[in-house]
Amino acid sequence: IGAVADSNFSYWHSATFNNDGTKVLFSDEWGGGGAPKCRASDPKQWGADALFTIDANRQMHFQGYYKLPAAQTPEENCVAHNGSLIPVPGRDVMVQAWYQGGISVFDWTDPAHAKEIAFFDRGPIDPNRMQMGGSWSVYWYNGEIVSSEIARGLDIFELTPSPLLSQ
Repeated sequence: IGAVADSNFSYWHSATFNNDGTKVLFSDEWGGGGAPKCRASDPKQWGADALFTIDANRQMHFQGYYKLPAAQTPEENCVAHNGSLIPVPGRDVMVQAWYQGGISVFDWTDPAHAKEIAFFDRGPIDPNRMQMGGSWSVYWYNGEIVSSEIARGLDIFELTPSPLLSQ
């Protein structure tokens, strides 16, 4: 429908449209997924998601960024990676992999103010040196969240009702 650019992005990895096609989320896999880009000192725009609305004329308008809010160590590769929408009526909720940053469930119904509503972070593969690992991809399927973890296997989660997510 068009083209957008962002000088903060290094590697435009994927795009996810919301269910009604009024928004699109682009993921930046800065450093190819092998670098620690979720440290407290890293800009929030690096290795993040860029969120856009799509107007009636099919033009995209930048609204904001979403990045895993929990800072990670220098020994953890961490950038936005594969994820999927979670079917929550009336909301845009996504689960996304962040390599050793774990997974983040976030609400981007208001794309200018996306916020995390759930997460899982099991920590670095090796706390003393960089080693490739973490959640490669994560998908909602039939009420469960399934994450393929590069170095450790498969993680399966279930969302439970909370003040941020009803049944």
